[in-house]
Amino acid sequence: MEYALLLYGPTTGGPSPEEAAAEHPRWTAYTQELIDAGVHRGGQALQWLDTATTVRERGGERLLSDGPFAETKEALAGFYLIDVPDLDTAIEWAAKIPLVGRGSVEVRPIMNVGAAA
Repeated sequence: MEYALLLYGPTTGGPSPEEAAAEHPRWTAYTQELIDAGVHRGGQALQWLDTATTVRERGGERLLSDGPFAETKEALAGFYLIDVPDLDTAIEWAAKIPLVGRGSVEVRPIMNVGAAA
């Protein structure tokens, strides 16, 4: 079953550039561990919040907002897509993500919209 591991980091007070650079090998090792285990299906880091645009339509009018719509203390920073047997296994992989000590990881099953009900 496929799961998205959605990575949320603090909007303020994150690691300094030096701390982020020092943590980079942990991210590389984690990603390689996913690949070596045969469960990695994809993933990417996202650009910073100030680059985001939220699009919605109300009453036939397109509305654009800079950044995310909701005020939050954590923001979506990236994701991994994994294919594992069950939720417990997905949670085990989520717990290994370097960000988990200062942010959070949402584990969400992927909906197979092409599958018969």
